[in-house]
Amino acid sequence: MDAVLLARIQFALTIGFHFIFPPITIGLAWMLVYFETVGWKKKSEIYQKIAKFFAKILAVTFVVGVATGIVMEFQFGTNWSEYSKFVGDIFGAPLAAEGVFAFFLESGFMGLYLFGRNRVSKGVHWFSSLMVAVGATISAFWIIVANSWQQTPTGYIVQNGRAELTNFYDAVFNPSTLHRFFHTVDAALITGAFFVAGISAYLIRKNKQKTIAKTSLKAAVIAGLIFSILELFPLGHEHTKQVANTQPEKFAAMEGLYTTQKGAPLIVFSIPTLSNPPNFMLKIEIPKMLSWLTSGDPDMELKGIDAFPKEELPPLFITFVSYHNMVMLGLYFIFIMALSVLMLYRKKLFDSTFILRILTWSIPLPIIAIQLGWIVAEVGRQPWIVYKLLKTRDAASVTVSAGEILTSIIIFTIIYILLGAIWFYLMIKEIKHGPEPLDEKEVTV
Repeated sequence: MDAVLLARIQFALTIGFHFIFPPITIGLAWMLVYFETVGWKKKSEIYQKIAKFFAKILAVTFVVGVATGIVMEFQFGTNWSEYSKFVGDIFGAPLAAEGVFAFFLESGFMGLYLFGRNRVSKGVHWFSSLMVAVGATISAFWIIVANSWQQTPTGYIVQNGRAELTNFYDAVFNPSTLHRFFHTVDAALITGAFFVAGISAYLIRKNKQKTIAKTSLKAAVIAGLIFSILELFPLGHEHTKQVANTQPEKFAAMEGLYTTQKGAPLIVFSIPTLSNPPNFMLKIEIPKMLSWLTSGDPDMELKGIDAFPKEELPPLFITFVSYHNMVMLGLYFIFIMALSVLMLYRKKLFDSTFILRILTWSIPLPIIAIQLGWIVAEVGRQPWIVYKLLKTRDAASVTVSAGEILTSIIIFTIIYILLGAIWFYLMIKEIKHGPEPLDEKEVTV
């Protein structure tokens, strides 16, 4: 057994499971800010019931997210001690900032938000909901800062075998930070919108508090359409251009660009083989489109994988497939939300069992898209754990055996299955129970 491979599998397992919960927390928190704002300003009982219902779901998701996030940080000192030695001076700063400036803000106001309803003033309660959303977003910023520095390191010098911080601002606002931050946060907002839309659609189909569910569904599909469009353009487009400029090997793998060429085509659809490099079956491409999208010049020359040493190329198949499936899901989000908004405009959405069912079954799709995006970011960076500075195989601990890592993988898997089952059970239980009934007679939305 290869200890480095097992360490990578363990980290992928822990971060992959953890990464289910922060996007839901961020997206749902901002949806709740909207519901709480309308409920407070308009004294709307409907919006207050919506907020109270989804706040319970947010609470359980937040707790599981915190529990699973703690585990990841311990791995830096156990399985990845050489990495910790090399980047500790830089990597520790954003993680500390995340804890001091974000986690305590989010967790402190979470308690006030959940238990302060009807115990503090409406304004204070609304402010607590805002701080939960702001804290979750700031937390995402500092985590992305740390990861972005691995992708595009700046503001450092290497001496005595360590990367040492020379410019905090440059390290924080490295070339990929803001692109990745806005792209990731918008993905979380899409997740929150689909979460609310899918649950609301389920409640409508089951005839549970339909007035409340119709109101939340209306807000969710409109928000989902806006955020889905923004994710494609400009956020996704600008992020892809940034990758092309700063990590050309990853870009070539993502786009299936295997030969350096002028007027590079954009692969719209293909079925890649498992060969290395993959061959493409049923390939559909648009001539010169990739060059134009990347640079604005349809005849611009783009580097393919043939321009780089083989030992510095990422796994081609998984990078290409993950990226294109993520993009296809992004297009689906735009389509289904646009269709839902159109049906809403025509006053047919709430009566369309087919669309309501699709929205419910679409709840996990933004999470899958986010996981695929993470795979592209991390697998596409290989063989580097810190781009052009430290290779993954050189970052692992030398004292932790493969057997010890395998044992911890088995233990983590069991724990995560139990956590996931508990979270899912609590979600289903709360959703089936539905929002509290209105005190007033239901009205048509």
